[in-house]
Amino acid sequence: MNTTYFNQKVVWITGASSGIGEELVRQLDQAGAQLILSARNVSKLNEILSDLSQQSKHMVLKLDLENTSNVEELTNEIMQRYGRIDVLINNGGISQRATAHDTSMEVNRKIMEVNYFGNIALTKAVLPIFRQQKSGQILVISSIAGKFGFHLRSAYSASKHALFGYYESLVMEESDYGLKVTVACPGKINTPISTNAVTGEGKAHGQMDHNQATGMPVDVCVKQLLRALVNNKHEVLIGNKELLAVHMKRFFPRLFWKLIPKQSPT
Repeated sequence: MNTTYFNQKVVWITGASSGIGEELVRQLDQAGAQLILSARNVSKLNEILSDLSQQSKHMVLKLDLENTSNVEELTNEIMQRYGRIDVLINNGGISQRATAHDTSMEVNRKIMEVNYFGNIALTKAVLPIFRQQKSGQILVISSIAGKFGFHLRSAYSASKHALFGYYESLVMEESDYGLKVTVACPGKINTPISTNAVTGEGKAHGQMDHNQATGMPVDVCVKQLLRALVNNKHEVLIGNKELLAVHMKRFFPRLFWKLIPKQSPT
């Protein structure tokens, strides 16, 4: 990876308190970026900030993706301090561990609010800045579940599918303004995403799935994410053998429908 690419760039990271978001913070800090760490858990964000090598370059902003009515205020705070935003990393989100039958409409709406509407609300907030700058880059963390549906992921998968339609349209519309968008699809990554996933009633799943525990190390995943940004990839799949399912569905759909529904959802 080009180690100078992110030097002094202003990068806003959502979901920065754990998992992929936390590791993005740590690697971008080492790369010399100026970071805005956002999530609901401010104490955890401050704890992460205190462990960084260049603390004074960064700031913490509380953000709840389920209620984004204050995103313009947050954007203004960033602009007042840094005068620009170079990269938005839309990483924050929640997963699901419940069948479609058992998932309440309230939980369906919550997942879409956080993973889709909260995501694009931030993009809408920074888009005028990117237009004025005639430059800007967005990393969107979708999922392998954004490529095909899977057990216990109905609303989650729907929310991740929706991101593709939105951002493919957006990058076409904003090409004259220099906007670059990378949509990433992580597979099984060793993060707490399954622990924090919601059940059909909206409670925390509270368990580390085997698929996550045995997944790709998060630091390896993040290195690939940052490499995709540097290389301006439109789309990147990140994971191990589970990624074969994406190609199987496209080129061998009968085999996909024979094998994949038999795979363990946890």
